[in-house]
Amino acid sequence: MIAVLRRVRVFAGQLGLLAALSLVAALLVTAAPRVANELSDQALREDVERLPYSARDITFERQPVAQYAEGEVRNGLGSVDPYRHGMREPLPGLVQDGWFTAAVAGRTMAPTGPRTTFGLRAQSGLQEAVRVTAGRWPRNEPAARPVEIAVSTAVAKQMELALGTTLAIRPTSQVPVQVQVVVTGIYEPVDPSAHRWEGMRLALEPFPGLPPDVPASVLAVTDPQGITAAGVGLSSLTLSWRYRIDAQRLDAGMVEPIATALAGTKRTPPGGGLVMSTALDDTLLRFQGQLRAVQALLAVVQAGLVATLLGLIALAAALAVERRREEFALLRARGSAITAIAGRSLAESLVVLPAATLAGWAIGTYAPGRPADTVWLVVTAGAAATLAVPVLAAATQRRLAFTARRQDLVRHRPSRRRLTAELFFLVVAGLGAYLLRRRGLSTDAGVDPYLASVPVLLAVGAAIVALRLFPWPLRQVSRLASRARGAVAFLGLARAGRGAPVTIGPLAVLVVAIATGIFSSVVMTSVAEARDRASDIAVPADARLSGPGLTSATADRIAGLPGVTAVARYADDPATMVNSDAGGIGQARVLIVDVAALARVVADSGVDVRLPAALVDAKPGSGPVPALVSPALAAEVGSGGVATMNSRPYEFSVAAVADIFPGLGASSLGRFIVLPWQALPAPEVIAPSALLIAGDGFDPLKLQAAAGPETTVTTWAAHRQTLDRTGANEVLTFTFTTGAAGATVLALLAVGFAVLAGARVRGQVLSRLRTLGLSGRQGRGLLVYELVPLVGIAVVAGGLVGVFLPRLLGPALGLSSFTSGAAVRTYLDPILVGAVLMLVVAALIAAMLVENVINRRLRLGEVLRVGEEGR
Repeated sequence: MIAVLRRVRVFAGQLGLLAALSLVAALLVTAAPRVANELSDQALREDVERLPYSARDITFERQPVAQYAEGEVRNGLGSVDPYRHGMREPLPGLVQDGWFTAAVAGRTMAPTGPRTTFGLRAQSGLQEAVRVTAGRWPRNEPAARPVEIAVSTAVAKQMELALGTTLAIRPTSQVPVQVQVVVTGIYEPVDPSAHRWEGMRLALEPFPGLPPDVPASVLAVTDPQGITAAGVGLSSLTLSWRYRIDAQRLDAGMVEPIATALAGTKRTPPGGGLVMSTALDDTLLRFQGQLRAVQALLAVVQAGLVATLLGLIALAAALAVERRREEFALLRARGSAITAIAGRSLAESLVVLPAATLAGWAIGTYAPGRPADTVWLVVTAGAAATLAVPVLAAATQRRLAFTARRQDLVRHRPSRRRLTAELFFLVVAGLGAYLLRRRGLSTDAGVDPYLASVPVLLAVGAAIVALRLFPWPLRQVSRLASRARGAVAFLGLARAGRGAPVTIGPLAVLVVAIATGIFSSVVMTSVAEARDRASDIAVPADARLSGPGLTSATADRIAGLPGVTAVARYADDPATMVNSDAGGIGQARVLIVDVAALARVVADSGVDVRLPAALVDAKPGSGPVPALVSPALAAEVGSGGVATMNSRPYEFSVAAVADIFPGLGASSLGRFIVLPWQALPAPEVIAPSALLIAGDGFDPLKLQAAAGPETTVTTWAAHRQTLDRTGANEVLTFTFTTGAAGATVLALLAVGFAVLAGARVRGQVLSRLRTLGLSGRQGRGLLVYELVPLVGIAVVAGGLVGVFLPRLLGPALGLSSFTSGAAVRTYLDPILVGAVLMLVVAALIAAMLVENVINRRLRLGEVLRVGEEGR
């Protein structure tokens, strides 16, 4: 054991390098998935928190049998748990709070006001949630007449109610049945923002109505006896149990079990006559689709980084074995078996490398997030690092060789066995690419390790092909360099051509690293470009103003505001009757857009959309109005048809066919028609549902004030930011950042290993050349010319693979879920090209720095000693 420790101390540098690489590998495969899990859990919780209560909460509703109504109301107000524990697991444990509500709907005529939609509620824990400011809380007897109620201060003001006011509630204005109610109390909420008020906001903030057609709406509250008496009298009592899911108890690993439990509970509710309503399962399934895409991307990026690290471990092990070749040869000459040499190296590795791997795993467990099932990857990385030196040492000593050999030469004519192995490797990579296109990366069972490693196989295959194609162009360049003045370029390219650093090991590692980094960057820029296009389609202007009550006069007022340069009107009818010459077609979505004005808005806003010239130039006439029609509808209507809006027919002809139109959204495939507003007969009868606004420096608050408080202003920038915050976007960004940054660092390390591999032989060459007058600057130039072929080939091969991979993986990843339905097309950002060139420069600078450090340690003046030329 003491002898082993002594050898460990002697070869501390080589073992320390391997230990550092194994530690980083274990840290990467442990920490990166944990951070990704933390980000995905946080994204899921934020998505659920943003949902409205009607979509987030689980609600059961039913109408009770009349004779059992009072008992059910009392039981429900006493406890909301009966149906909570009847839901499928894991739903009961995720419930944060619950409310039972008994509701009665009806209409009434206020004493001095117009007709009002009047609702009555009784809710569990409601009396404790209010503060009675006048009168008292209702205390009804069974079958009470009239029913005592309480109203909020805002409701009392809206309906001009005072204590003792009596109202008559009817199911509808045509039904003579009515229930008398009397106001006995006026209250204020203790906490108006409490979740219990979400389903009954009208009890706090009455809706004033929109005269003359839409009546006001209010809610009043009462006790169990009162709600039962009113419900039985009006035959409109509805019981509901609402359960709130605690978003902080959710994690991304629970998405599928929760969605399954919700679907099962919908099919078989926990009680007879119950109807379950929630949209949480839709949100979870949509998030699951995004999460699968991110997990597939993370698997690809992680496979590339891990493969690069394992390649660096192999390079470091090969360097260590090369440094000890004479030692192993001497042991073989003294009669040691190959197994003894392997055991000698294994004993040294076991002292350092398992501990380093364990340390990397331990550090990785401190990363925030749920642990991932990556222990097998940690064990694989540790085993690879531990066994690398023993295996290579045994492999190099299979044939005894006791004479010095030229280390600056490699064999350019590979054996048939090696060519067969390389061809088999290329076939495996091609088969994986084919299966990847057919099956996709992610399935219900998770990410397939083989398919996730296909990008790595393709990158290594590209390195093999590049290595076989490399010698011929390099020979041509060397011939040109031999005719030029100076020997530095010729000597550097000659060493590169004779195989100094350009071997399959360093080249494959560098190609995998560059391909991983470029793939991550290309996907990131492609998703960003697709989001820009989706925003251009959804908001083809600087801002969109939408809401009720918009008119053409509103558009004129908006156009006169400071900073506004153009305004386009936009009307959207999702259910318009369409007929063709051959007969009825059915309903379709019809958009009426002032396309001529929209063209000015688009030009002033700078959004990248194209408008059909037939619609832009359309003007009023006696014939059919030119229209843009979706492909599905165009096949039905033929050359034209009639769209009926507000009982008015509009005859149109198909002037253009397109899948999308600005303002519809990127995922608006279906049945739609776009009509030019400026060409319609009597366009003044159409009220716009939205205004598209162009300008610079306008105030969104002033836009809303000019249009009305119920309108909504959405800027292009705001819509674009929402796309960056949806679903598992943070995990997507983390994946891209990890891939690009990690690949850059590992690529620089690969170049450093290439320098280290030839450092001793290069030192001898430099020493000889310096005796002939070579300067230090020329020595650095020699290294640059030697490394340029390696880096150049790696950048070309890795770049081609990195740009090709998004095209290969795009359909399998489902990235359109991150872009609001817009197709993700491969987009090569010019900045990325510049970054790759900067990486080449950085690699050469790093190589010169490493070379300088090595030369100082080797003391080039002492390298050429008698008898050591071959070392």
